[in-house]
Amino acid sequence: MDLFLPGNPEPAATRVVVAMSGGVDSSVTAGLVKEAGYDAVGITLQLYDHGQALQKKGACCAGQDIHDARDAADRLGIPHYVLDYESRFREQVINTFADSYLAGETPIPCVSCNQTVKFSDLLKTARELGAAALVTGHYALTKPEGGHMAMYRPADLDRDQSYFLFATTQEQLDFVRFPLGRLTKAETRAHAARMGLAIADKPDSQDICFVPNGSYADIIAKLRPEAAEPGAIVHVDGHELGRHDGIVHFTVGQRRGLGVAAGEPLYVVKIDAKARQVIVGPREALGVRRIALRDFNWIGGDVDWQAGLDVAARVRSARPPQEARVRCEDGVAVVDLVDGETGVAPGQACVLYANDGPGARVLGGGFIAKTTQSFELAPANAAARGPLGAQTGATAS
Repeated sequence: MDLFLPGNPEPAATRVVVAMSGGVDSSVTAGLVKEAGYDAVGITLQLYDHGQALQKKGACCAGQDIHDARDAADRLGIPHYVLDYESRFREQVINTFADSYLAGETPIPCVSCNQTVKFSDLLKTARELGAAALVTGHYALTKPEGGHMAMYRPADLDRDQSYFLFATTQEQLDFVRFPLGRLTKAETRAHAARMGLAIADKPDSQDICFVPNGSYADIIAKLRPEAAEPGAIVHVDGHELGRHDGIVHFTVGQRRGLGVAAGEPLYVVKIDAKARQVIVGPREALGVRRIALRDFNWIGGDVDWQAGLDVAARVRSARPPQEARVRCEDGVAVVDLVDGETGVAPGQACVLYANDGPGARVLGGGFIAKTTQSFELAPANAAARGPLGAQTGATAS
């Protein structure tokens, strides 16, 4: 296994820190680093109350998973440390997650966790320990390119986690490595069995790690009670269909559980947090063709994307990249989707690739700040827009 470290140092004299969450992926990663002859050091982050997490199966970074990480490190014969990052995780990830929902967005806490806790705080700790690299169990690839490390989609696209890594800066990318990018999940589990790891058949973690039972609404309502204040459910043509018990219960693209009856299938088209309105409409009202991004991060090398560049854009982690064009407009990164997309919401990520195939280079991305919808109201409905005015079918913020 080649970590592509600067100067090709002797592995036995080179310390490498491995982020160990207690799952099969990070445990195998630690094993591969150890087998390659490096001075491997495992570090597990305790991110939230481990007493509560012991009651939640499929969680990471707490309770049973810390125990599993320690067991794996013992089996591999490497030192292992647990660092208490609870306060930092609460401040940078959990509170940010709750605030984003309160603003009517659909946040991605895994990106925030990578951006702040793992690739900022843990990376700093790795440097303080004299490590030459921080290695994680993400399914992505890094390879040298033009004097720096570049990120690519992995061999196993079913496990592709590059979507959650777009915010990695070039400085961080030059220090972080992802050895599993060349493996399939089945191959990773085979390595775990070969290494004699007890977690070889451990299920993958599910849902957001700090959300008990997958109920986002419960934890957000507890942290931000105002998110559970009632409001109106309004059709895109302007008339009120009913009431809701808080915008926290809705996300853009949602169809089920709206609590209103209509003669057509309805979807959440927009959430107006200030007015506490949930705007619903037909499926075609979800269509989006233009996206404005905030916190844009470019890691695609020395390329002039600002004047306009053809890319492949991915707006949901479960959807493949599609043809698009990125450019800079008044200092803001704007992405035009050739075929449009549905269910695109502020707060989600839009990640850009050189193309849509395996091994495609990750060029960067940003968080969706604003979308321009392709849907427009029929002229007959224009006068009935009521409180929505021209917002519907124009720009959703």
